[in-house]
Amino acid sequence: MTRLRKKAFIALFLFTLFIFGTMMGLRTLNPSDGFSDLAPGMGEFVRERGGDHRRPVSNDMVVSPGQSHLASDTKVVFTKSDRDYSIFYDVQIFYYLWYGTPQMDGKYIHWDHVLVPHWDPKIAPSHAKGRHTPPEDIASSFFPELGPYSSRDPSVLESHMSQIEAAAAGVLVLSWYPPGIADNHGEPCEDLVPAVMDAAHRHSIKVAFHIQPYKGRTDLSMHDNIKYIIDKYGNHGAFYRFRSTTGRILPLFYVYDSYLTSPEAWADLLHPAGAHTIRGTPYDGVFLALVVEERHKHEILAGGFDGMYTYFASNGFSFGSSHQNWKAVKAFCDGNNLLFVPSAGPGYVDTAVRPWNNHNTRNRVNGRYYETSLQAALSVRPEIVTITSFNEWHEGTQIEKAVPRKTVSRLYLDYQPHRSDLYLELTRKWAEHFNKEKDKWLM
Repeated sequence: MTRLRKKAFIALFLFTLFIFGTMMGLRTLNPSDGFSDLAPGMGEFVRERGGDHRRPVSNDMVVSPGQSHLASDTKVVFTKSDRDYSIFYDVQIFYYLWYGTPQMDGKYIHWDHVLVPHWDPKIAPSHAKGRHTPPEDIASSFFPELGPYSSRDPSVLESHMSQIEAAAAGVLVLSWYPPGIADNHGEPCEDLVPAVMDAAHRHSIKVAFHIQPYKGRTDLSMHDNIKYIIDKYGNHGAFYRFRSTTGRILPLFYVYDSYLTSPEAWADLLHPAGAHTIRGTPYDGVFLALVVEERHKHEILAGGFDGMYTYFASNGFSFGSSHQNWKAVKAFCDGNNLLFVPSAGPGYVDTAVRPWNNHNTRNRVNGRYYETSLQAALSVRPEIVTITSFNEWHEGTQIEKAVPRKTVSRLYLDYQPHRSDLYLELTRKWAEHFNKEKDKWLM
């Protein structure tokens, strides 16, 4: 019996030693995912534009401890030496540059937005007409803490970048029109982009471009747009690049209302064999199309896009914006080597500009709607999550600071009983959670 106990003890000891040795060995292994540790634009990288361009890591940035093995260049975690927090390049936020005031722009721009009539002439007469009259009556159901501001105001840009940094969103997705072109209710603002890039860079934020539809936008004009953006901003420290699963480091572009152009025309630009393809040229990139209807999945694939995003913050508004469809869309993208980028939003209310659109309003429920949206996005294990939006005040999707406001004619919505930075704090909370979850997905 004593001999048996001794043999059992020795066997148990050897087994324990084996387990310990195995665990220690595993801890020394690096993930073989082929991705670098730093985000595009940070550290040394090779731009696939005909040469080897190397940039040193900025002196005020370091990779955070414990984050040396990253899933991709979207999942960068870093701190600035004078701050005690990180930002994440896989959390990307839509940003608008179209606001103006008399002091900075000679007139109010966008804050005085018209009340858009209903498309049905039988319904249109039953709703209010006209336009808003700032500064007390603005085209939003919420009132910004900064008041109705100008996007040209350097102090506004600085405040915005500080808020985005506080929210831990690492990439600002800039709504962009070509020089001399604007949306139907605004003024050209491409000349402001350098100031945005500089302000973003001061806060270690990167900038990607959200190319908007404009009259005459075609695959050919898009070729010119892409060339313009890369030639003008490609060497700026804030210009965002994405590392794909093939290891290529390329600019990332979002293309809004991409379905307005046929898949055949997009294929001429985005397929390697297209008539005027950009693939394999200095103007190649990662292109994300907007998925609204279910059929758009197949059109996006046929058009040669690299992935799709959902944008809209109103759950149930469209096929693409409906949380219940994201799992199926992600499976389609995975099966066709496409990126799926879901868009989470804090709520939706656009009745200040579309008074007939009550049925698409989504109440914020003191932040619970936003957290539900973010949870739905994370549940499909995306590479990137987008936030709609930082400051689209017309549609009430902003996470920018808002304050209570009551005027003679208006009572604005607000974030009470919470503080004005509630949605910045929630974004940071979920950005940190997203990156912790990504670590688990890699294990």
